[in-house]
Amino acid sequence: MRFDPFYLIVGDAPLLARLVPLGVRLVQLRLKDQPEAETRRQITLARDICHHHGAQLVVNDFWQLAIDLGCDAVHLGQEDMESADFAALRRHGVAFGLSTHDEAELERALALDPAYVALGPIWPTLLKPMKWRAQGLGRVTAWKARAGAVPLVGIGGITPERLPGLFAAGADCAAVVTDIAQSPSPEARCREWLAATRNHA
Repeated sequence: MRFDPFYLIVGDAPLLARLVPLGVRLVQLRLKDQPEAETRRQITLARDICHHHGAQLVVNDFWQLAIDLGCDAVHLGQEDMESADFAALRRHGVAFGLSTHDEAELERALALDPAYVALGPIWPTLLKPMKWRAQGLGRVTAWKARAGAVPLVGIGGITPERLPGLFAAGADCAAVVTDIAQSPSPEARCREWLAATRNHA
């Protein structure tokens, strides 16, 4: 899996289609509450857009569709790991990243040899209700020490202004959702992120 310090996460393929051409190289499509046919349609569209622009697509949750549609990678939460067929993902060359929130989850994730592990929320986030409090930069440093060569993605409450601290703490990548999606101009905000992360590539 090719990595990039800027990891864009979007909630639908139309937004992905607007932002990937700006120079995004790593993007996750996080679809929720869609009929199966619409989910398949959006993943296919996102796959084709990313292929055209040389970006890497990560499909959230839908690992079987990622295999069926020839996608690059999937992202799985801890709950999704229960039903995922990791052997099938490996056979089909689909990389996978895994969410972690505590030491037990990190140990479980690293045992599966993932393409990356994600830690969050680093700061308080508006994305969704979390049962975990903000992890903080000290936790980022501890996670990176445990993860070693496995790339570490920070997620939750990250802004361009917080990037230097996040990368200094040991994160390899910053995942961004609401800071761009809820911006009055997602395109303009995405360009700011691309500029802010360029020095960390």
